[in-house]
Amino acid sequence: MSSPERERVMAELREAMQRSTLYTMLLNQTAAGKAGLNVTDAQCLNALSLDGPQTPGRLAALMGITTGGAITAVIDRLERAGYVKRTRDPDDRRRVIVELVPETAARFERYFDPVARAFADRLDGFSDAQLRLLSGYVQGGNEEMPGLIEKVRRLP
Repeated sequence: MSSPERERVMAELREAMQRSTLYTMLLNQTAAGKAGLNVTDAQCLNALSLDGPQTPGRLAALMGITTGGAITAVIDRLERAGYVKRTRDPDDRRRVIVELVPETAARFERYFDPVARAFADRLDGFSDAQLRLLSGYVQGGNEEMPGLIEKVRRLP
């Protein structure tokens, strides 16, 4: 690919990724609203679904919110709605662990079923090699993202 063509394709890819992020944010906002949640609460559910039970401090760090009142308010709302429960760490009874209530979390996850079906349908036409390429690209981006988020948080 020639340099001008490569630059054009790179610009198209950046714009497509920016649009994908926009639509992902709107999807998350829509699903959260359908479930009676705000986006931060919904993302905490997502984090618990992906990474399993966590301490409030770990959730707060991931969400970029304070470990005192803000994360406590999120967990309180999710607990009142039946999405999570607090348990004591069996190794350190002073530590609280937040975990999903699977039956209730499944109600929220159902809002993403149409997306999962559309995604699977779209990927049906890809070869194994193409799927490996896409998976590697997305996984690599995910590995970089926490550091990039932190860099943006530190910007003035």
